[in-house]
Amino acid sequence: MRKSLQLQAEMTQEFGTCVFDVTLDCEDGAPVGGEAEHAEWVTELALSTSAAQPDARIAVRVHPVDHPSFDADMACIAGRAGRVLRHIMVPKVESAADVDRAQAALIAAGAADLPLHVLIESPAAVHRAFEIAAHPRVQSLSFGLMDFVSTHGGAIPADGMGIQGQFTHPLVLRAKLEIASACHAHGKVPSHCVVTEFKNAEAIHLAAQKASRELGYTRMWSIHPDQIRPILQAMAPSEAQIDQASHIILAAQAADWAPISHAGQLHDRASYRFFWQLIERAFQTGRHLPAEVRLFFAADSTVAERNAT
Repeated sequence: MRKSLQLQAEMTQEFGTCVFDVTLDCEDGAPVGGEAEHAEWVTELALSTSAAQPDARIAVRVHPVDHPSFDADMACIAGRAGRVLRHIMVPKVESAADVDRAQAALIAAGAADLPLHVLIESPAAVHRAFEIAAHPRVQSLSFGLMDFVSTHGGAIPADGMGIQGQFTHPLVLRAKLEIASACHAHGKVPSHCVVTEFKNAEAIHLAAQKASRELGYTRMWSIHPDQIRPILQAMAPSEAQIDQASHIILAAQAADWAPISHAGQLHDRASYRFFWQLIERAFQTGRHLPAEVRLFFAADSTVAERNAT
């Protein structure tokens, strides 16, 4: 966790903006019997890091809503550190009722405005993905690949968790598409699952590219700091895409957002929206932007926090 936070600070300095979140883990990170102590430690780490690095983007994954430590996690972490956190991640969410339960815990902890990110990890949760994504407190849905495969009791082979199988097995692929579609239907952020082959940079890059270009994901989880740069590179727009989008947006601005002709093609507000989103992704992933385009972000610093990869 400390290594990831240090890398976040270094890359913020390098790119001029924070390009990824660090999620401190209480679900799998806490030893059995030491959940309360781990929650205290995570809280102190979030508070001390934020004090030293005010631009740090820190989140925490708590225990599931049906775990005995859930309420204590929320009271400690959201209650004491809610003001410095970007969101709380809730794993194993099965329904909108689970989100209601998490929201009630946030309110009780005095963190009523803190967003929730949720992990979809079972066939039943995938079935309810649209209902969950529609909840106003939910900001993002993430796919929990390994738990999803495990809940099938061996019906999905082990290679369904690997770099090849997770993009080819029909049940896994269907789940990914349902989650991405639910998010886009409700204006939420779909976050792709991890790649366990964390020493294989090429595999990570390929997975991020597929998730972004073929499945509609705009964020992706890493499980090791070495995965972050390959993910950013794969999910970022290319120089040619950035150049095209910049020309179109600047020409549209000069025309007061009326329709324009660019390279023999008509563009209007529908395509402006697409190219603006592409420029946002470029900024959020630390890509170089023309000076005139960067002025948009100087005027609205919050833009870097939306749909960040």
